[in-house]
Amino acid sequence: MNRFSSKSLLRRSLGVGVAVLLTVAVTPFWAQEPVESPSQPAPAQQAPQQMLSPEQLDNLVAPIALYPDPLLGQVMAASTYPLEIVEAQQWLQANGNLRGTQLTDAARQQSWDASVQALVAFPETLTKLNQNVQWTTQLGNAFLAQPADVMGAVQRLRARAEANGRLSSDRRENVTTNTQDGQQAIQIQPADPQVIYVPSYDPAYIWGAPAWGYYPDLYYPAFGFGFGPGINLGFAFGGWGGWGVGGWGWYPNWYGGGLFFNVGFFNHFGYGYRGVYGAGFAGQAAWAHDAAHRLGVAYPNARLAGRYQAASAASRMSGSARSYQARSSQSYRGAAAQPRSYSQQNVQSRQSYQSAPRSNSGGGYSAPRSFGGGGHFGGGGGHGGGGRR
Repeated sequence: MNRFSSKSLLRRSLGVGVAVLLTVAVTPFWAQEPVESPSQPAPAQQAPQQMLSPEQLDNLVAPIALYPDPLLGQVMAASTYPLEIVEAQQWLQANGNLRGTQLTDAARQQSWDASVQALVAFPETLTKLNQNVQWTTQLGNAFLAQPADVMGAVQRLRARAEANGRLSSDRRENVTTNTQDGQQAIQIQPADPQVIYVPSYDPAYIWGAPAWGYYPDLYYPAFGFGFGPGINLGFAFGGWGGWGVGGWGWYPNWYGGGLFFNVGFFNHFGYGYRGVYGAGFAGQAAWAHDAAHRLGVAYPNARLAGRYQAASAASRMSGSARSYQARSSQSYRGAAAQPRSYSQQNVQSRQSYQSAPRSNSGGGYSAPRSFGGGGHFGGGGGHGGGGRR
């Protein structure tokens, strides 16, 4: 076994351990039966088919609601595979010397879903999704269970941001309102189809403190709003023109819920992207969740579990990763101390989602505090020298 495949196997085995822990210990808060203690979630197979309220969804999607549509669609798809996101982050850290097509070509050889493979071209976004894996899991669960409601939450937040003067067109992105069958949707598209700018912002700066509960436990910039450096898709994907015929790989279906994917994109790069099927060589097709990339993480309700859980469990136990399960579980317990999780800090937050709205003085929002570091951000904020969590 060569060095590359050995590393790949170890990362896959670590993902198995994460799957075991998430399955038994990170049941989404909306899938829990009422219990005496929030530290005793009900087994996933007994979860009632509860749905998140609009307020809960608003909080959940706030950190990504202002992402440009192509990246937002990709994040929605990738969030349904949280353990592969963990693996991708570890792989990217170990392969930080790769750039451009060398990076994306190497990522395409990994066993992850295409949406996760392509995230290596957006390292700051991949890092955000790894800051709090439970939030990422909950985001994906909500999207699987309530796709139209999740899209509606994004549209509500965009409308409020536009009304607050926090969202408008500039040299990086075009913000437009389109109508179809009487339904309006605010779309955010790259001004240059080949360059995607990822916004970095504090949800409290854009929308104020949440009316109910808490925003996800992530690092937020102290300066309020800005942009990271542009991600050149041609550099990352070998001359791909951004939209081409059908557009970037993923984009939201604002008028029906769910996602579309660009068949032309996947046919162009299809030799390495797994699990994507479409008719013809161009145009668009409806995106579908592939449980083979779920790696055993529990689904939020019985309907989804009945449809996907068997294939998800099989993916977790498949191949040689099975023999590393115990070791990788212990490895993750040590690694989990690095990012702070909902279960560590936000037990009270989880309760607040299930109780009456809390005021700002109740602890849902704290004043910014510096965490150091940060890069240069243009447009709304100068240098990102600090933030809050």
